[in-house]
Amino acid sequence: MNRNPIIPFILIMVMGIGLVFFMSLEGLNNSKEMAEEEKKHEEGGGGETASGGDFDPEAHYQSTCISCHGENYEGGAGPALKGVGERLSDEEIKTTLKNGKGAMPPGLVPEENIDAMAKWLKSL
Repeated sequence: MNRNPIIPFILIMVMGIGLVFFMSLEGLNNSKEMAEEEKKHEEGGGGETASGGDFDPEAHYQSTCISCHGENYEGGAGPALKGVGERLSDEEIKTTLKNGKGAMPPGLVPEENIDAMAKWLKSL
């Protein structure tokens, strides 16, 4: 019995098209979730703000600062943060967070959260 060589090719194409269709639906779902999250953030209902009381300095560090200051605050591209409260005053820490210093750009910590971040850094 002779087999038609086109049938496996067609089956693979149909499965590929189905996979592409499924992935596009998943992408649409993700984009809707992202749009909802962004809208929530713009309305002030989400995100890391001191007024909402949900700012987590450690989480902010993990998402923004860890690449330069290290996983254990040991430093790297940026200086070590262990003992920073002993080396710098509250005002110096807040000024650095607000304006940046050296290679650190300004504005990495939202201004309304600078006090909470500085207090957390002092405790390291």
